[in-house]
Amino acid sequence: MADICCGVMSEGEASAPPCEPSSRQARRRRMAFRRFKFVDFAPSEAENSRKRHNHTSLSHLMPAIAIDSESYPKFGVASVCGRRRDMEDAVAIHPSFHCKGQDSATVGFHYFGVYDGHGCSHVAIRCRERLHELMKEELESEDEEWKGAMERSFRRMDRELIKLKESMEAGANCRCELHSPECDAVGSTAVVAVVTPDKIVVSNCGDSRAVLCRNGIPVVLTSDHKPDRPDELNRIQEAGGRVVYWDGPRVLGVLAMSRAIGDKYLKPYVSCEPEVTITDRTAEDECLILASDGLWDVVSNDTACGVAHTCLKAQAQAQAQTQGCSIGEGGGIWDKACTDASMLLTKLALARHSTDNVSVVVVDLKKRRVNRSRSHNMSK
Repeated sequence: MADICCGVMSEGEASAPPCEPSSRQARRRRMAFRRFKFVDFAPSEAENSRKRHNHTSLSHLMPAIAIDSESYPKFGVASVCGRRRDMEDAVAIHPSFHCKGQDSATVGFHYFGVYDGHGCSHVAIRCRERLHELMKEELESEDEEWKGAMERSFRRMDRELIKLKESMEAGANCRCELHSPECDAVGSTAVVAVVTPDKIVVSNCGDSRAVLCRNGIPVVLTSDHKPDRPDELNRIQEAGGRVVYWDGPRVLGVLAMSRAIGDKYLKPYVSCEPEVTITDRTAEDECLILASDGLWDVVSNDTACGVAHTCLKAQAQAQAQTQGCSIGEGGGIWDKACTDASMLLTKLALARHSTDNVSVVVVDLKKRRVNRSRSHNMSK
């Protein structure tokens, strides 16, 4: 942990206190980390992961098959409650959620999403369960008109949540009363990336963020929706609202972001309209990082990219790549390097005293090939 804290610090962060691995304060921090609970990003995926680790089928009899990483995206996920009382983040991973073509020519598009809830967890959970399905429907109906499809899917998700409150479809474990006024104050950010063989399409609503690591340099694919961002401030004021500075800029003195899904009581000042960016993939692309603001509040883009770059570089050789992957039942590949990067980033955020939930997704964008039979053997 000391090496991570000291080794990835950028020049702009030189004023941060150095790590003291032998000090009493450092030992207390390490003990505190053990109390933090890392949570599974989806129950079904966690169950599948346990099944894979206990898997004892005849996979060792399978022939060695080279699998293109375009068909089996490699990724890692870490999600931790941190110093918050409740976990309100949610993460969605759906490899090949939408396919183009037929038979052997079929190309899969891969979906990755991070949702940072506020007020309660049910909006973020609902986004995890439904937003990718809505996006798939829009893509099928409009033949991949990316910007329009993503905007419509976000609007549909927002309308579904309003109907959810009006109906009896409430999660049994939801801590808020869905028919009380407090439920109108529940919402969630959403940063979604659809990775295709030649493009990265990112849709963002709120202050979660997507950063592309390209040849060791961060390329920010989103712009945080903060109430004091000049264009957002003008939009809020033109709609009749105002921004009050109370522990930072807040819409009506309440919400610290200017766009989110949900938050019925703050409409139209808080919008569910996403900003969409379409980025062409290049041979220099290393990985994509999606994370909630629990990471970005305390870790810079440069530092996050440096951690991911270091982890992926350590697994660059072909033998290390084949031994570090396990092909999942859903088609994705849990990659050791990506998992290490996501875990290290969450731990770094906690070491820098992030007070929020922290969720990180790291997606390997390098076009490599992995050996399927060896991967299955490693997952037993």
